[in-house]
Amino acid sequence: MQPPTLLDRPIAPTVPFDLEVINGAIAQHLAPLVSAIDQEGVYPGEFMHRLGALGGFGQTVTPAFGGQGQGFRAAVQVVEAVSQTCLCTGFITWCHIACVWYAQNSDNEALGQQLLPQIATGAVLAGTGLSNPMKHFADIEKIALVAERRPGGYVIDGLLPWVSNLGPGHYFAVVARMADSDDYLMAIVSDRLAGLTLKETAHFIALEGSQTFSCQLRDVFVPDEAILAAPCADYIDRIKPGFVLAQVGMGLGVTQACVDSMRRSNRRYGHVNGYLDDTVERLEADLAALRSQTYALADTLNARPPYRTPGFFRQVVQARADASELSLRASQAAMLHTGARGYLQGGADERRLREAYFVAIVTPALKHLKKLLQQLPAPA
Repeated sequence: MQPPTLLDRPIAPTVPFDLEVINGAIAQHLAPLVSAIDQEGVYPGEFMHRLGALGGFGQTVTPAFGGQGQGFRAAVQVVEAVSQTCLCTGFITWCHIACVWYAQNSDNEALGQQLLPQIATGAVLAGTGLSNPMKHFADIEKIALVAERRPGGYVIDGLLPWVSNLGPGHYFAVVARMADSDDYLMAIVSDRLAGLTLKETAHFIALEGSQTFSCQLRDVFVPDEAILAAPCADYIDRIKPGFVLAQVGMGLGVTQACVDSMRRSNRRYGHVNGYLDDTVERLEADLAALRSQTYALADTLNARPPYRTPGFFRQVVQARADASELSLRASQAAMLHTGARGYLQGGADERRLREAYFVAIVTPALKHLKKLLQQLPAPA
């Protein structure tokens, strides 16, 4: 049996949100850590709590539940701002914001009253375990978890290979197929539940500071108070656009950092860098167009229920795919602009080259997005 206190923690007060203040915190408290995060796998947990205390996670949440209610555009902008300095931290910022998005969109009042204020303010950190189900629902891989109904909740079994932004006491979401059914449920879990263990995974070429673990669930009892939705087909349709769209902020941030690097290189080598195909001006124009489109989609997401608008999710998927391809182009262009200086180990340009590949392979990966674009209906 799980402890009855899964969601029972102190609730922090509502905090203000100001993007300039957050940019200041990034410069003062995150920028000095970037090398250690990338090279030594240091997890920026203190910065994440600070970001939450500054309102970095609660833009889509009303003040009654610890947020600011400023809308989804602000959520994308925070992921973008953090990713411009450190994609690893931008990624775990997205992980956390995604979990906030799940709780906000659930009809389970217990989650709204107890979990949402904790994570919207960053008092407790959270991740998202939806890589496997997102690929499963796109017919890419089998579902990893199975749930069986018991009095007062469900027992869940299975293994999730990679879930990020985890640590002792962190929350994350899971999707499991309900036994003897074609339906699925989605729930919030934590290593505080008996039978749920976190194990370190293999090392990656980047994002080592994302605190990514494999999660083993053996007879894990999840109470009804932690169920986001069961069955969850309509609920997943509701959260899916936000899940994908907030990731575009990672691509916007990395691309902006690459353009800034190219501009610095041009001060000395502009007379020859101009012969390259991807120039500062060309990438800046494409970045501005993607940013404008993303912000417009984020504003649409604030209205309810936009997920049922024909073609809306296809536009979101297209923006996400564009972010992947633009990140790859920009990181390669930055390396070519910088030349041998960019090829030095531990340099910012070579780090962003590795980070840009992550934007293109994290779920939904570019190949996954391309498949969806072939299947989804075009806007009316």
